[in-house]
Amino acid sequence: MTAVLDWMMQPFAFEFMHRAFLITFLLSVPMAALSCFLVLKGWSLMGDAISHAVLPGIVLAYIIGAPLAAGAFAAGMACALATGFLGRNSRIKQDTVMGVVFSGMFGLGLVMYVAIQTEVHLDHILFGNVLGLSWADVAETAIISTICTAGLALWRKDLLLHAFDAQHARAIGLKVALLHYGLLAAISLAIVGALKASGIILAIALLIGPGAVAFLVTRQFTAMLAVAVAVAVGSSLVGVFASFHLDSAPAPTIVLVMTGMFIAAFIRQQLQFARLSQQRPGQSGAKPL
Repeated sequence: MTAVLDWMMQPFAFEFMHRAFLITFLLSVPMAALSCFLVLKGWSLMGDAISHAVLPGIVLAYIIGAPLAAGAFAAGMACALATGFLGRNSRIKQDTVMGVVFSGMFGLGLVMYVAIQTEVHLDHILFGNVLGLSWADVAETAIISTICTAGLALWRKDLLLHAFDAQHARAIGLKVALLHYGLLAAISLAIVGALKASGIILAIALLIGPGAVAFLVTRQFTAMLAVAVAVAVGSSLVGVFASFHLDSAPAPTIVLVMTGMFIAAFIRQQLQFARLSQQRPGQSGAKPL
């Protein structure tokens, strides 16, 4: 028993693990809430596009000496605005536009990165470096997480209506354009917060996974939010803990844990469908008197 307890407490003996646990917890709440709206709106590719498109902003911010987070946010919003403009003013479908915009911006970022001399390692940008973060990084993530979570909580009902029926939201007087771009800004800000911990490649998993799992196991939006937060927090803490003992990178381990949860939720749903299909019409399951 003592050996098991010592094994479980080993990660907490190191300060860098304290920061890793804390920053992943801070990221989990806004990422989980956003994932619910993205899944309901079918915006999974939009999150992917913005996460890839921040690279040129990061490189440009490094060149001019500006905060990397500011450059990443500006590039993410530029991607979202360009996608919206091209989608409204061309015959190309939105998913095609997003693919063109984010791949173009990601390619531009790679070209810019190779062209300059930088101390920022590309792997840390792409895949994160949660074990190498400072307390200043944790504080920055805490501020971003608070802003995103507060905004989503304040406009939760309006965003939910906009996700289900934008035309009805417009008809009752809601500012649909403000909600649309506000949600895009929240996505960009959340990706900036996750940039140092999970990187731009794996941030999309944190934006989609919790909502996808919650969508499979719940039928009400409030329950969906609660399940998504539980999935995000649980997979983040378990992933960081497992990465310590497996000597693996924390961010990919978190994604693997979340993927396992999605597979389990999918199997559970399929088993429920199978049981329902075996029941005869009108059968309630109760024994006759």
